[in-house]
Amino acid sequence: MQRQDSKQWLDQVKWNDAGLVAAIAQDVHSGRVLMMAWMNREALELTVSEQRAVYWSRSRQALWRKGESSGHTQTLHDIALDCDGDAILMQVEQLGGIACHTGRQSCFYRSLKESQWQTQEAVLKNPEEIYDK
Repeated sequence: MQRQDSKQWLDQVKWNDAGLVAAIAQDVHSGRVLMMAWMNREALELTVSEQRAVYWSRSRQALWRKGESSGHTQTLHDIALDCDGDAILMQVEQLGGIACHTGRQSCFYRSLKESQWQTQEAVLKNPEEIYDK
């Protein structure tokens, strides 16, 4: 019997033309969607091996471990691949309660109301305090 490649699961992801896949972080306790970011193959592999969210920064062209500068890390509880193979859903515990670089719980804090994006969530902590700018 031939041993299966332990990385075969990575080959089942449908990476886009840039070698990325959309990754959605959802709070494991509340079910709230916290953020969406991108992962390349290495980021996904590191996320699974380290059991914490690791993303690919398109602007910096580099890996970033969520919370490496803010302290607001995401501990991985579960990870799933959608039916088309082109999106990852992670159940995470958001340490510090803040996922967004704006100092909010979620990056999805604006809702379309009366043809305008309106802020629906208060800042929990000033980003300047988080990132010591």
